[in-house]
Amino acid sequence: MSRYKWSVITDANPKSPISEGYRMLRTNVEYSAIDQTLQVIMVTSSKPGEGKSTTCANLAVAFAQTSKKVLLIDADLRKPSQHQLFGKSNRIGLTTALFRQKELEDVIQQTNTDDLAIIPAGPTPPNPSELLASKRMAALLETARERYDVVIIDTPPLMYVTDAQIAAAQSDGVILVVEAGKVKKDVALRAKASLDHVKARLIGVVLNNVPRKHSDTYYYYYGDRNDA
Repeated sequence: MSRYKWSVITDANPKSPISEGYRMLRTNVEYSAIDQTLQVIMVTSSKPGEGKSTTCANLAVAFAQTSKKVLLIDADLRKPSQHQLFGKSNRIGLTTALFRQKELEDVIQQTNTDDLAIIPAGPTPPNPSELLASKRMAALLETARERYDVVIIDTPPLMYVTDAQIAAAQSDGVILVVEAGKVKKDVALRAKASLDHVKARLIGVVLNNVPRKHSDTYYYYYGDRNDA
């Protein structure tokens, strides 16, 4: 089995302790939405390599396993990975739809998980930020809201480009992935400030790769926007 398959462990091994950690994350997200709309959820990180895309994929599977209709959008147009995680083609995808070369229906791909579909990033464009800020992207998200119960968006890290801020402003909530021991507190706080700047709703932080005795689970979810 490929390393990409094992990255989506909620599908490959749903009974594992790590899969249970993702289900706990899903539950906490659901509880945070009791009084507010939380349909479009963006997942990002402060820097590359913190596990945001893996978190995205597993959270999407966890939601789909509750029989909710889920769409995972790879909006990391600079370094996409969702097509690899799910073993799909990236020949067409989000950029194809935004450039009006294909309709939305033509770029959605079903996965092996019931009720989960993905839109890969598609060919790398010269203007990722402009595409994500376009009226076409806003319209695509509105259509996704009408057709799916949950929409999860994977974006580039916050500290390098504006793409994630743009997507955050169009989302109902944001999850920030932080790798323990790798990201300094001031960097995480700057990432949170960049979300505050666009008035994004930070619904939680996933602290990734935390060593913990007697447990293989290393994904944790922390409360509300004040916990970053």
